[in-house]
Amino acid sequence: MKIALDAMGGDHGPAPAIEGALQAAQECDVEVILVGDEALLTAECRRLGCTDPRLSVRHASQVVEMHESPATVARKKRNSSIWIATELVKSGEASAVVSPGNTGASMVASFFVLGLTKGVERPAIATCLPTLTGMAIMLDVGANVDCSAQHLAQFAIMGNEYGKHLFGKPNPRVGLLSIGEEDSKGNEVTKEAFKLLKASSLNFIGNVEGRDVYSGSADVVVCDGFIGNVALKISEGVADTIKKLLLKEISGSFFGRLAYPLIAKPLLNLKKRIDYAEFGGAPLLGVNGITMICHGRSSAKAIKNAIRRAKGLAESRVDELIQRDIQESLSQSKPTGDVSA
Repeated sequence: MKIALDAMGGDHGPAPAIEGALQAAQECDVEVILVGDEALLTAECRRLGCTDPRLSVRHASQVVEMHESPATVARKKRNSSIWIATELVKSGEASAVVSPGNTGASMVASFFVLGLTKGVERPAIATCLPTLTGMAIMLDVGANVDCSAQHLAQFAIMGNEYGKHLFGKPNPRVGLLSIGEEDSKGNEVTKEAFKLLKASSLNFIGNVEGRDVYSGSADVVVCDGFIGNVALKISEGVADTIKKLLLKEISGSFFGRLAYPLIAKPLLNLKKRIDYAEFGGAPLLGVNGITMICHGRSSAKAIKNAIRRAKGLAESRVDELIQRDIQESLSQSKPTGDVSA
């Protein structure tokens, strides 16, 4: 299987992308097409001593910078690394595209090149969060600032299929992020979405409050992209603050330094559970293909795990299963009408 990698989009240049691609090729039995400036990527591969034949280079003359508007991609940058990497998926040369670059650019390229899954009104970014019982999926975390109740219902369907793949559960628990557990809590959109989800065939457990997201009570947490992105960024900030405060307390106390050798391993295990690099990236669900969006500051480890996760999604044909589920949902929601003899 071949994976197309936007090797130019990350904050730290192509080195982490190349190193991550090499690790993926060696550990995940996959071929990686590095997309970007051919001369630059070839020179970087030479500098890193990368001669693995499972890595190849595809030239792209343009790069989408982090500060650039996603709207410029379709108009002016169709020779960019993210656009050409996505075209490789469209043509069938690659099974998935992975990008640590501009998130908006990845979305625009996927929308225009791959197209939306039939029946899907909006795509959604689905991220993984650590919980007390394992992991949970939250979507959307940034693709859509404003959503309708129907959009949230479709996010739930897409997240449900992704949850089946990720957790190996035939019937993941789906919750709707709101300000209270009661049916009547929330704004008009979430209250209408509650009704749609309750009437669906999903394993809908009702509303989930923000404090319960990390408890593990739900496998899939549904929200609009504005709330999801804010919740994700707050969570990242809290985790980083707790880590720094903990290290400050340990280093600033004699007993803390004395006890550190005893607690070092549990702390490392905790760090591993909350490290974004372990998850690699977040898929853009609802497009005709596999698009994996990574953090701009992704390390080689994060790139490797994003490629591994993209390969798994492609092998499981999650995008096709989402299309099937969406079509079934639409057919069930159509009024049957009266049939006269």
